Amino acid sequence: MNIVQFEIPGEGRRVGIVNGGHVVDVTSGDSQLRFVADVFAVAQRAGRSLADFLIEAAAKDSLRSFSLDEFLAARPGGSEPFLHPPLDHADPHRVLVSGTGLTHTGGMKSRDQMHKEGSDDDASGVDAPVEGPQTDSARMFAMGLAGGKPAAGQRGAGPEWFYKGNGSVLRGPNDSLLIPDFTEDGGEEPELAGLYIIGEDGQPYRLGFTLGNEWSDHAVERVNYLYLAPSKLRTCAIGPELNTDFAFDSLDLRCSVSRNGETIYDSGPLLSGEENMCHSLANCEDHHFKYPQHRRPGDVHVHFFGTSRLSHTTRDWKYQPGDEIHIEASTFSSPLVNVVAAGNDESLSPVVVRQA
Repeated sequence: MNIVQFEIPGEGRRVGIVNGGHVVDVTSGDSQLRFVADVFAVAQRAGRSLADFLIEAAAKDSLRSFSLDEFLAARPGGSEPFLHPPLDHADPHRVLVSGTGLTHTGGMKSRDQMHKEGSDDDASGVDAPVEGPQTDSARMFAMGLAGGKPAAGQRGAGPEWFYKGNGSVLRGPNDSLLIPDFTEDGGEEPELAGLYIIGEDGQPYRLGFTLGNEWSDHAVERVNYLYLAPSKLRTCAIGPELNTDFAFDSLDLRCSVSRNGETIYDSGPLLSGEENMCHSLANCEDHHFKYPQHRRPGDVHVHFFGTSRLSHTTRDWKYQPGDEIHIEASTFSSPLVNVVAAGNDESLSPVVVRQA
């Protein structure tokens, strides 16, 4: 099942199920189901799974239906119905956006190149580990290879973990990804994101997966790997659909960037899913949700699982406002498309803190 969240201007937020080229408006049959989080809460109280509850809800008579293609073409904030991220919360402070890195072989290679002074950029695209753990990145990746897929019931080696922000950094399809004025560049990170809600009993529940662009600044990160955290604190995008059926085994992604109608970057095939990672899904989830503060009832979690290749180490251009980033996985979801935008000029000046 593929689920979307959308908004009808003047009417508010809605939840829909994708059925072929159409979106069935579940909210038109029950006005309390405005967010996927609402659906989950009602389904859990009824002792039903999310998918079973939605199948029954979508079977009601006289539900509204919309064109999926029109949704995919609509920009947020316009006069036409448009898509939101497929999971968020009415209170953005109840959303934790995070991720794990150094999970994919090619991603480790890109990171290792970034963190080596004077290294030769390898544009071959071959997803193979570098010889020997010369950098901290390679050493951490080697830990994942050795212990990132533990036996059931065992805790494995911890992956790299990073914080992106709360729900205010999330963007949906056709929305803008910002390049803050205090930063050096933008940087696409096409990946899968896991979507979770914490039940009233404190149990984490995985709703499914979605396409994501974890949007960072690899120019800043390349200065020193300890700049990883500030490179991450910016907008990111997920969507358009929440796929509840994906087994997280293997998926072919692809990312392209166009400028003024011409393609300036094409990633080629990007392999993701557990078969192409050094950490298992269960191990990544365990190391995220082992913290009690990550199991607060009602909270929403969006967690990025890493990518196998970045453009930064192979390109001679920087992102500009108006560039369009296109991420696709044909058997998984409709494409995720976002446009790059400039940040706020006010951020160029130092922030002055006043005495209270």
